[in-house]
Amino acid sequence: MTETQKLEMFHNRLVKVYRHLGRQARKMDIQCFRIYDRDLPEFPLIIDVYGDKIYVAEYDASHALTEEEHKTWLNNSVATIAAVTAIPGNAIFLKQRKRKEHRQDQYQKTGEAMEFFTVKEGGLSFKINLSDYLDTGLFLDHRVTRGMVREASSGKDVLNLFCYTASFSVYAAAGGAKTVVSVDLSRTYLSWSAENLALNGFTDPARYKFVHADVLQYLDELAPESFDLIVLDPPTFSNSKRMEDFLDIQRDHVKLIRQCLRILRGGGVIYFSTNYTRFVPDTENIPAVVKDITKATTPFDFSGKLRRWCYRIEKAGS
Repeated sequence: MTETQKLEMFHNRLVKVYRHLGRQARKMDIQCFRIYDRDLPEFPLIIDVYGDKIYVAEYDASHALTEEEHKTWLNNSVATIAAVTAIPGNAIFLKQRKRKEHRQDQYQKTGEAMEFFTVKEGGLSFKINLSDYLDTGLFLDHRVTRGMVREASSGKDVLNLFCYTASFSVYAAAGGAKTVVSVDLSRTYLSWSAENLALNGFTDPARYKFVHADVLQYLDELAPESFDLIVLDPPTFSNSKRMEDFLDIQRDHVKLIRQCLRILRGGGVIYFSTNYTRFVPDTENIPAVVKDITKATTPFDFSGKLRRWCYRIEKAGS
């Protein structure tokens, strides 16, 4: 197959999925959604729509292209995306990613353009950056999970661990949470978190708190039964110099969840998620009801291609 034929195949695939998913997004009033996820091996790209902009991630793939040929291929790919979506090339942001990156790599900065803009999701506003970081500030795969947290947060004390830019905290606040505490190792992302809450009018420091801490240490410092709802979305692995311990989520998830259960009130719920694709929960050693809600939290644009697990963990009592 010639390069022209491959490009035509990519064009046809993109037209089909963009028409279908775009129609669903408009119907649901969603402006940030995924339209392509490495559908064709010849085009190892992930393509996300963020309002009137496009984010394209190119993943490492084995190919026999020279540097010049790869540059041509990439330019042709971007031109095809622009033609299909009617979004100009200067509004298409391209990043190159490695297959073995993990969610903790979100802390790596890759540019200095500092181009931030605001998007809407679920009637809420979020600050996005498509140019300077490996991740954009909003994980689209948890759109449905965020909605679940909003629905469950009324009158609750909510704790958001490994909060990143605190989109879950925004949803909890919008759901009428009594208090929301957002915890992360990065001051940069905690500042971004505060901006996200402020964008939506949640500025009361007595209700919305931001804690710069190693989550593993912070949990040990909290009093028992302090929260009603906990969002727990840790990295798969982390050996950050800012953390006291090395975290391996498969090895350490029982300890981590037990720490959360200690500070959770009776009848409280943990929403636990992991990107480790080979994750197996050790339910026998978790003293709570563990329900796999991966399928229930899969958005329409990630159907059949979701690469994470999600669980609802309920503590006994009331």
